[in-house]
Amino acid sequence: MIGSVLLVCQVFCFLVGAIWAPAPNNSEQFLATKCYDSQGEAGGGGRWFQPRGANKCHSIDKIADEAVTTRMTADNVVFAVQMPLPRFGKQLDYSRWQQNLIGVLTADIEYQEEDDMEERVIVMLDAKLGFRNKGDKDGDWKEYARSFEARNLDCTIDVDKKVVGYYYNCSMLPLFDLGSLHHDYYLLNVRLPTVYLDIKNRPVHINEKLGKLVDLWLIGINQNGGFTQIWVTLKSIFFPVIVVEMVWFWRRVTMLARPPTLLEKMLLSLGAALTFLNLPIEYFTLAFEMPWLNLFNDIKQGVFYANLLVFWLIFAGEHLIGDTNVGESEGLIGYWKNLAVVLFGCLCLFVFDMCERGVQLQNPFYSIWVTDLGTNLALGFIILAGISAGLYFLFLCYMIRKVFATISSRTASFQHMSHIRRLHYQGIVWRFKFLMLATVFTAALTVIGFIIGQVAEGAYKWDEELGETLEYTSGFMTGVYGMWNIYIFGLLFLYAPSHKQWGNDDNLSTGEEVEFDVAGPAASEPSEMSSLTDFIRHAATD
Repeated sequence: MIGSVLLVCQVFCFLVGAIWAPAPNNSEQFLATKCYDSQGEAGGGGRWFQPRGANKCHSIDKIADEAVTTRMTADNVVFAVQMPLPRFGKQLDYSRWQQNLIGVLTADIEYQEEDDMEERVIVMLDAKLGFRNKGDKDGDWKEYARSFEARNLDCTIDVDKKVVGYYYNCSMLPLFDLGSLHHDYYLLNVRLPTVYLDIKNRPVHINEKLGKLVDLWLIGINQNGGFTQIWVTLKSIFFPVIVVEMVWFWRRVTMLARPPTLLEKMLLSLGAALTFLNLPIEYFTLAFEMPWLNLFNDIKQGVFYANLLVFWLIFAGEHLIGDTNVGESEGLIGYWKNLAVVLFGCLCLFVFDMCERGVQLQNPFYSIWVTDLGTNLALGFIILAGISAGLYFLFLCYMIRKVFATISSRTASFQHMSHIRRLHYQGIVWRFKFLMLATVFTAALTVIGFIIGQVAEGAYKWDEELGETLEYTSGFMTGVYGMWNIYIFGLLFLYAPSHKQWGNDDNLSTGEEVEFDVAGPAASEPSEMSSLTDFIRHAATD
C-alpha cells in the first residue's frame, strides 16, 4: 500500500514539471541602443542613458556614418539596454518570482578589407547597471553596480565571407550575474573607452584593435517565475512531511533500550540534510533583496549531496560480509577512506562556487570565465566533477552487486528454516532487493542531473548552442527532486524500529510470524530491514 502511494507521488512530481510547469529558464535578446553622449567621459559617470521613455537618449543609427558627419569618437557612444522589453505596446516589469538575471554580451563586428581583425582582442568595458521601481520618476535610475572590466573577444571569419558587409563570428562575453531580481526595471550602460589612466596616472590606449563595431547584443537569462512558484510549492509540501517523519523515526529509535545504530544515525543525518534542502527560503525574496540566495542554495545542495553520497556508501557497506574493519563496531572510522574522497570532492565544489558566486556578491560583473586561466580551471573542474560522479556511480554499482551476491549466499539457509520464518524472510529479501534497485536508479538520475547541471550552468558562458541543448527540463528537475524526498521517506519508514511484538518458536504452530534476532537484547524491536542487515552479517540459525 505504502509503495503504491509513493509511486503515485513520484509520477505526480514528474507530471507537475512536465505538464504544468514552464521551462526553468527564460532568455531574451536585447539590441543595445547606441546613445550619443556629446560630453563623453568629461560629462561625469553619474548620467544615465535610456533608450525608451520621456528621457530617452539621442540614438545613433550607424556609428560610422555619424562619426563622419559629427566628428564623433568612441568615447561619445554609450550602448544602452533597458530591461525588460515592452510587449504589445505595454511596458513589462520583472517579477521577484524570477529570482535571478544573467547577462551575456555578443558583438556584431563588420569585416573590413583594409583592417583585418586579430583572432583575439582584449575588450575593455566600462559597465554600469542601474534600477528603478514602479512609482519612481522616469529617468530616476539608481546605481546597482559599476565596474571597469576586461574581456577576451575571440572572432573568426570564413575565407569565403571576407567581404565587406559580412560579420565576424565572435565569442560571447559574460557580463553580469545578479543573484536577486528584486527591482522592477534595470538599465545597462556600456562604454568602450579609448583611453584610461593606469595606477601611475599615465594614459593607456585601449580598444584600438576592435575593428568596425556595428552593434552590441545582450542575452538576458532569468529563472521563470511560473517554474519558481511550482518549485517552491513542492518544497512547502515536502518540508513538513519530512520533518514529521524524522521526528516519528527518531522517537521510535530513542524508545529502544539500545543506542542508535550507525545506519540509523546516517538516516537521521540524511533526513536533516534533505530538510535543509527543502527549506522554502525563496518566500523571503518576495519582501527582501537577497543577492546571496544562489550561493546559499548551492551550499544547501552541496550539504545534501555530501550526506547522500556518504549514506549510499555506508548503506551498501553495512550489508556486506567479510570486510575487515567495516561495520557497526568500527562506526564511521571503518569508512574513512570513502568518506575522505567524498568530503574532499564536496569541499572542492564549495571552493569553486565561492571563487565565482562569492565574489559576485561584491561585484556582479565578475566572472571566472573571462581569462584563459579561469576558463581552463573552470572547464577542468567541470570535466573532473563529471568523471568523478561517473566513477562514484560505478563504484556504488559494484558495491551493490556485492550486496546482491551476499544475499544470494545467505538465502541458501532459508531451506533449513520453518515455513513461516522462510516466508517472512523471503518477503523481506524481495523488498530489500527492490530498495537496492531503487537506490541504483536514484543514484543514476542524481549523477546525470549533477553532470548536466554543472555543464549547463557554464555552457552559456562559452557555448550558446551547448547551453540550449543541455537545458534542464522542468519534468526532470521536479521528478528528481520528488524522487529524493520519496526515496528518503521510504528509507525512514522501512528502517524505523518495528512496533510489532514477534512470538517465539513455540508460536510457529499457530501461524504467527517470527522476527529473526541474532544480536540479543541490544537489537530488540528491530525493523524488518534492520533484521535483514543483522541476518546478512551473521550466520543464520534456526
